[in-house]
Amino acid sequence: MSMLTPPGMGGKYRITGDVYPRMRRPHRRRRIVLASAAAVVVLGAAGWGTLQLVDVFSGDDNPKTVAGKQADCKPAPTPSTAAAATLPKPAQLTVNVYNATPRSGLAKATADELKKRGFAIGKVGNAPAAYDKKVKGTGLLLGAGAAGKGAFSVLGTQLAGTTTKVDARTTADVDLIIGTAFKALSPKATADAALVALNKPKPAPARC
Repeated sequence: MSMLTPPGMGGKYRITGDVYPRMRRPHRRRRIVLASAAAVVVLGAAGWGTLQLVDVFSGDDNPKTVAGKQADCKPAPTPSTAAAATLPKPAQLTVNVYNATPRSGLAKATADELKKRGFAIGKVGNAPAAYDKKVKGTGLLLGAGAAGKGAFSVLGTQLAGTTTKVDARTTADVDLIIGTAFKALSPKATADAALVALNKPKPAPARC
């Protein structure tokens, strides 16, 4: 009897020779492997679903989405052409120059300079009693309600610090009432640059 044969076991249970019965591996390791693989698949699916939810609720935070929207955006039409069409040219604007200060000769000197700069000149003289010595700033621009659409802006490029006011007139002329803080018109180069900038406003932001 072989030494490997347990005591009391013989016959068909007897183990002889060098060949031993093959023992089957337990199924526990296979179950662990399968369970691990299933866990990896479940975790991967959960992670993918989470990313999809983040993309849905984040909206424009997705770079691809934002880039796509930017590619589809078209710049808004620049208002420069329309603005230039509504703004009168200096030659189309008649300016009445009135002096509301105690200093003499300001109205004529100012009117002469405005004429050199291309403005049409109307009346020149002392300010009406309602404004005489009552304009504290550099000047007051006075005109009809329609003047606010362009005439005030164009004339305002020639003198910094002016204020505006509308009255009941129906004509297109504009009054420049010189105030007590007036010293001189803006330098011509400065006024010309302001006039150019006025006719070329910044373009509106793109709309998607």
